[in-house]
Amino acid sequence: MTAIPIPHIRQRPSTGRLLLYAATSLLLVFLVAPILVVFPLSLSSGELLVLPTPGYSWRWYADFFTSQRWLLATYNSFVVGILTTLIATTLGTLASIGLYLGRFRGKAFVLAVLSLPMVTPVIVTAIALYFSLSAVGLGSTLTGLVLAHTVLSVPYVLLTVLASLQAFDPNLLRAAASLGASPLQSFYRVVLPLIMPAVATGALFAFATSFDELIVALFIASPDQFTLPRQMYAGIREFLSPTIAAAAVLIILLSVVLLMINETIRKRAIRHTLPPTDRTP
Repeated sequence: MTAIPIPHIRQRPSTGRLLLYAATSLLLVFLVAPILVVFPLSLSSGELLVLPTPGYSWRWYADFFTSQRWLLATYNSFVVGILTTLIATTLGTLASIGLYLGRFRGKAFVLAVLSLPMVTPVIVTAIALYFSLSAVGLGSTLTGLVLAHTVLSVPYVLLTVLASLQAFDPNLLRAAASLGASPLQSFYRVVLPLIMPAVATGALFAFATSFDELIVALFIASPDQFTLPRQMYAGIREFLSPTIAAAAVLIILLSVVLLMINETIRKRAIRHTLPPTDRTP
């Protein structure tokens, strides 16, 4: 007996689902619209930040890439961001492993203390760092700025790696030790490869936190160490030039690149951890 194929009937979305789609779309437009406004402003041919623009020109991007002041600020941001990323990633990863494998009282308290920079108002952290670094002679120095940004960035690495370690099996370390591996060899050959996606994600968060930070830079950085956000802030106070909009667009594009890198890392981690039958395209 031949089975009669049943045609697939596509169900129309319910009214509630349509309202949910509409509300979500409006929310996304509300969140993204202020960011998109910066793009036409950065291409304005006028001298002021006004909409609608009198015309379009690349002159403000040319001003950004030919101005010694803007280039130095961008260079300082990358230097501070890279140094902060290296230190914060190392400290955050080691701290997360110690908290996960350690067996001691007060572990929750230690985790809460290390996470304080995430929940404490930035202005409070900036004032505390200013007096602390000034007391040891690191105020208005590049080293002090890197250490201050490290304090802000470590919690992001710590929590990201610690979340990844929840799926780590400690028996793998015992197996490595039974085969003669030292603790350092076990870390590099067993632990680190498994948590590397989380470490990389935490490093991206640390770099983004440092690159985009303003309040602490206002307290710690000297005039010779203006970062890009601080230069933009100074530009707003002194003269409202569309070059600020061009710098904002470049920061937005950098953020998009970081998000794409993070998504690539996430997908590669899924491909390496899930069996072929469970992987989604």
